[in-house]
Amino acid sequence: MSQKKIAPSLLAADFANLQRDVEMVNQSEADWFHLDVMDGVFVPNISFGMPVIRDIAKHAKKTLDVHLMIVEPDRYIQTFADLGADILTVHYEACTHLHRTLQAIKAAGMKAGVALNPHTSVNLLTDTINDIDLVCLMSVNPGFGGQSFIENTYTKVADLKNIIISKKTDTLIEIDGGVTSANAKKLTQTGADVLVAGSSVFKSSNPTETIQSLKKEIA
Repeated sequence: MSQKKIAPSLLAADFANLQRDVEMVNQSEADWFHLDVMDGVFVPNISFGMPVIRDIAKHAKKTLDVHLMIVEPDRYIQTFADLGADILTVHYEACTHLHRTLQAIKAAGMKAGVALNPHTSVNLLTDTINDIDLVCLMSVNPGFGGQSFIENTYTKVADLKNIIISKKTDTLIEIDGGVTSANAKKLTQTGADVLVAGSSVFKSSNPTETIQSLKKEIA
């Protein structure tokens, strides 16, 4: 999983034409599907849940990268494994016993991710980084699409990359929020491996070409 990746966020898709947008991602140069699950408690928005993901999984032909922005994520680990999630990311801020949660995700057959809100230091992952397959750095405040990119993210990427190197782990760095062709190259040059792109892809006039352009930027 070393190649730089683009993961379109279906939160920004047209929900009245969801299968169409899933097929577009299938046929594009995108690498993963990014699925944001929000509960209206951990974040102030509600997105979609199990029935929608089940239907997406019927048509998706690429990795399902599921990002839980919910309280008590441990309750649903096996459920998302059964739905077909390949990667399950939980928020550091929502996990009282993070190490236990990571082990449960892996025991269910998925790769384990940890997301950090903009205010959360990457140094808090030093003790668990060897158990984490992916760290999702929120580059906007979680809960809504279309927000502006937080510039401090570059510093967090560099600091996290240093931790990964020092711990000799293969953990991937994912960026979620405000990713566009204007910052994609700098993010990957700083150390990011996976870029989540929502509004910049699905709100563009030609999503397939936008994905292709982003892939060229990070090649």
